[in-house]
Amino acid sequence: MAKKDKKDNNTISSGEIAKNKKALFNYEVIEKFEAGIVLLGTEVKSLRERSVNMADSYASFKKGELFIVNMHISPYHFGNRNNHEPLRERKLLMKKRELKRLYGKIREQGLTLIPVKLYFARGKVKVELALAKGKKLHDKRETLRRKTLDREMERYIKR
Repeated sequence: MAKKDKKDNNTISSGEIAKNKKALFNYEVIEKFEAGIVLLGTEVKSLRERSVNMADSYASFKKGELFIVNMHISPYHFGNRNNHEPLRERKLLMKKRELKRLYGKIREQGLTLIPVKLYFARGKVKVELALAKGKKLHDKRETLRRKTLDREMERYIKR
């Protein structure tokens, strides 16, 4: 397998694939977890080309198993009729103890599991999930205000 090449942004075999920046703006992250993901061959090839959209995706429990919903992985360009469904639900792989703990937190506290980052680790695709609580409108405004203040401070320090 080839290493990550700075010049070629189309193919990648190790490192970060995609980040969900919108999730970090809309949610307050409480805790982060790493999970494996069950993928088809054409999905992995498509991920190497970074054709993924995690903007509206979330994780939910079905019959005691964790699935990622609404994550759009574009069909592989060179795929044949056995190409994957872009919006299918994909199973996430975690230890049973972690799953039970997450299930309890989501049920009791009304928290949400959202994917924050998708990356390759040791040749496998991993998902970084965040246990998060939704922000209110005034919290989002405060975040934007802090960002602009930090940016102005940086500009002032550079001068």
